Amino acid sequence: MNTNTFEKDVLTGLQSNPKRLYSKYFYDDKGSAIFQQIMHMPEYYLPGCETEILRLRAKDIIRKLPHKSYDVIELGAGDGSKTALFLDPLVREKEKLTYIPLDISPEILSVNEKIMEEKLPGLCVKPIAGDYFETLKNISSGKNPKIILFLGSNIGNFEGEKALDFIRFVKSFMRKGDHLMLGVDLKKHPRTILAAYDDPAGITKKFNINLLERINRELKGNFITAEFDHYASYDPLSGATKSFLISKAAQEVRVAGQTITFHPYEPIHMEISQKYSLQDLDQIRLKAGFKKDHHFTDSKAYFSISLFEV
Repeated sequence: MNTNTFEKDVLTGLQSNPKRLYSKYFYDDKGSAIFQQIMHMPEYYLPGCETEILRLRAKDIIRKLPHKSYDVIELGAGDGSKTALFLDPLVREKEKLTYIPLDISPEILSVNEKIMEEKLPGLCVKPIAGDYFETLKNISSGKNPKIILFLGSNIGNFEGEKALDFIRFVKSFMRKGDHLMLGVDLKKHPRTILAAYDDPAGITKKFNINLLERINRELKGNFITAEFDHYASYDPLSGATKSFLISKAAQEVRVAGQTITFHPYEPIHMEISQKYSLQDLDQIRLKAGFKKDHHFTDSKAYFSISLFEV
């Protein structure tokens, strides 16, 4: 991570009104380790629901994919262990498959390659490291039809119309017969959603507070983390889940030589996680200009893997 960019984004965010920090900076080594704890919390239903769909409904998804050969491009692929659940039956059904994982981290792509070699020997894997806003350009000229994967409810990180803008951006690299496969967290009882983002064990709070600790470590900050509390909210009308750190008192904090003033109970907006209904997804598909969509949900209808066809 470029330190200058981190410093610029942190200072710009903390000097804004309202104050905000960016969730992409949660994932230093310590933050990534805490997020692994979140993934295993009983309240954090998302990975289990998505994995259930990939395990039990992969063949239903594959029936909607008519071609014999595909390039499977995954945005923000990570280690690919979950994706292998879908690729395994896909390899069996198709004559030729190339898996192209895109991720900003070359290290995680090396792990991805090893996992695919173990689980799916013989699968052609062509990783591309870098920001997928840039690296997507590298896949637009391929001859095979494409399945572009964007799993893990990552579409929920885009606020408001930015989600639609992102889907239109991805579609600009697609041709007739290509498919976009989205993992989407669905609207459900507000208490279920809130429990996932404000767990009783305080792991989510620790995850948010770690970003202040990272600022202290890397940008010569002097945040007293005990003076901030974590607060999550969910609006069932808009579907927006938001998390904040709340300053418990009036205080001044130094960051990278700058003084940041906090009023009592002033929030820092940390993260948004947007939830959708299936009807919302139908509207996004129409506005983005895809031909049709299919939704595959888990047994509780908490999560959808939605297939958009160009």
